[in-house]
Amino acid sequence: MQHEVQIRVRYEETDQMGVVYHGNYFTYFEIGRTEMLRAANITYKEMEESGQFCVVIRAECDFKKPARYDDLLTLQTRVKRITRVKIEHEHHLYRGRELLAVGGITLAVVDKKGSIQRVPDWMKPEE
Repeated sequence: MQHEVQIRVRYEETDQMGVVYHGNYFTYFEIGRTEMLRAANITYKEMEESGQFCVVIRAECDFKKPARYDDLLTLQTRVKRITRVKIEHEHHLYRGRELLAVGGITLAVVDKKGSIQRVPDWMKPEE
């Protein structure tokens, strides 16, 4: 499963030099995962209402070049791997054809009490 979304860098996401603050890349990655689910006709709200929650258990980002205020970015998000209890995502953030960052986020599925659950079949991409 793969999805692409465009993000315009807002002023509030930058520092005094107009460079995107490093923590905001993880917000962009979350936008990518959320919109990928939405494209598959699933929302986090519906998932949570069913008693399933995704929690981040690993997050990493390799910064290549800085994103800046008012840049139009393209974020490519893909499911890299799904195990019984984890979903691994890979993110590539571009400005035009220029690669700015590569990230990885691993999620675990838990119930309302925080107990690990199996990844539901509906969350697995069709082969």
